[in-house]
Amino acid sequence: MSTLANQLASAEREEVARAIRLLLARPLLTEAADPTGFELVRRRRDPLARWFDYTCGWSLVVEPRRGYARLTKIRANPDGSRPARRARSGRAPFDRRRYVLLCVTAAELLLMPMTTIGMLADRVVQATAADRALPAFDPVHRPERMAFVDVLKLLESYDVLRAVDGSTEAYADSAEAKVLYRVDNTLLMRLPAAPVGASRLAVPPDQVPARFEDLLTGLVRERRYGGTAVDGTADESPGEGATTDAQRNLKLRHSVLRRLFDDPVLYRADLAEDELAYVTSLTGRQILRRSVEQAGFLLEERAEGFLLVDPDGIATDVRFPDDTSTARVAALLLLEPLCATPAGLLSEQLAEAGADQLRRYPGWAKAYQSEDGPARLADDAVRVLLDVGLADRAWGRVVARPAAYRYRLTETTSPGPKSDPEGTTASSGVAAEGDTQ
Repeated sequence: MSTLANQLASAEREEVARAIRLLLARPLLTEAADPTGFELVRRRRDPLARWFDYTCGWSLVVEPRRGYARLTKIRANPDGSRPARRARSGRAPFDRRRYVLLCVTAAELLLMPMTTIGMLADRVVQATAADRALPAFDPVHRPERMAFVDVLKLLESYDVLRAVDGSTEAYADSAEAKVLYRVDNTLLMRLPAAPVGASRLAVPPDQVPARFEDLLTGLVRERRYGGTAVDGTADESPGEGATTDAQRNLKLRHSVLRRLFDDPVLYRADLAEDELAYVTSLTGRQILRRSVEQAGFLLEERAEGFLLVDPDGIATDVRFPDDTSTARVAALLLLEPLCATPAGLLSEQLAEAGADQLRRYPGWAKAYQSEDGPARLADDAVRVLLDVGLADRAWGRVVARPAAYRYRLTETTSPGPKSDPEGTTASSGVAAEGDTQ
């Protein structure tokens, strides 16, 4: 092969690896939000689609004319660790009310290429009033309008809605605010990632609470793996009721690699017996390492599990350490007492750790300067550590997981000693026990 051909092949590998990591962080990538990234994905869409399908069983749709790329991520075990978040300061997760409004609003937008915020609000009022299972939307009350604004801002971040005239935030202050939107109905229909439409799981509303977990499982069931339907019956398609060896192996590959490329840390203890057998087999290890290399990651493999490092930080959607919120700073500070107590900390000990942080930095975390502030600070910090795989709950305690021992608190860089821990830095070390290289 000529030198030029080698250079072209190398450039393609590097571009594909960069695009893989870009899509892992941003499964919905629009040309308006990232022209350079979208052009890269558009240019390498064929090898990208093949890599995601083989490695994770995820489909990639690239629409050059409409200006978006959609990677459909599916998890066999959906959880709430990555909620939709409000665009306002604090980035609080969506609550049940906002999710309900999101679903109703999306349904109303399907047939509306253009709309105003007032017309859309009226449609949502009518839709919720017509469904007895839904609490009625009442834009007269400011909390309701704020929830509606959070929903609209989320859809704007996806480029489903584009404000042509006016500002969405103005609606929170007045129901008379004027905002004109252009709606991308095609992109809206690409948002759901579930392989099974919710309409196919018709269940009476009064039965939904009791069957909620089963319904979630039914939404993410993939026919390519065989098995049974959500109600426990075999699939009606000929030959798909029983699971073959090929289907089982395909499911094992996808289930392990999905978690490896989607979670901060993949612990061996969290894998099912057959998944662990697959990842430790000769074939499984070869596929894992090849896939990691093709995506441009560095693989850390230890006795406790696996961790992927992106040298360029492209695939990192949530950073840790991170001083963008009080809870994240508190989480970093909490690692010290957690790692010093292998048996874990009880809720009372966590609250005391929170109180110690507030005593050490009296000018910090003003929102937690109340009687219950230390407990709330500790709870919020623990939630951060759980989300990034650095802690777990066991026997009524919060326990540091092996990856937590990578971090060592080194210094604080903010001026004014003991006034504000934001700017605290941490070094990434090596787990103290059970390491393998």
